[in-house]
Amino acid sequence: MSDNVLPTPAKPKLIVVVAFDRGDDGELFTAYGPADQQSEDRAIRTAKGLSAGHVGVIAWSRDADPALGDYGPPTTLFVSGEVPDME
Repeated sequence: MSDNVLPTPAKPKLIVVVAFDRGDDGELFTAYGPADQQSEDRAIRTAKGLSAGHVGVIAWSRDADPALGDYGPPTTLFVSGEVPDME
């Protein structure tokens, strides 16, 4: 019998960036995304880059297993300006 223990595989993660602008009616609308990102660092860099040109930007992540419909709570990685409440 082996004493080797296999590492637990990392949970899949959903990592997203969304940018918002304001319409003529004053309401926020999605101007970019939601765009999946390969890493949390990349999401933060992308969001910071978008923040100068949009009313609001948010990058967030959550553990996710879409095959099982299992989603953890969202974690905000970066936010700038006005963004709608996350549901």
